[in-house]
Amino acid sequence: MRPPRPPIELTPLLACDGTTDMAILWHIAREAPELRRWLIANPRADATLLEYVAQAGGPGVTEGLEVLLTSIDPAGTDAAHGATGRVHAEAPR
Repeated sequence: MRPPRPPIELTPLLACDGTTDMAILWHIAREAPELRRWLIANPRADATLLEYVAQAGGPGVTEGLEVLLTSIDPAGTDAAHGATGRVHAEAPR
């Protein structure tokens, strides 16, 4: 008979590791607010998990989401730039 596995230590590395099981990522999202910012960097984090993290908040979450969104759309999402992040030019007359 083997002893049970020791509990998994919740760390920033575990939270952003792309091989971490989704069940563990969700456990981190629900139970470890200090690690939520690291979930944002995880390539396995899907839209549902990221939405939960955004709504739940925690230290560094807002900044982490800003970095993620900027990396997706480097021009930003400023309303003056419209949905594409590009400045809209007036049509010639």
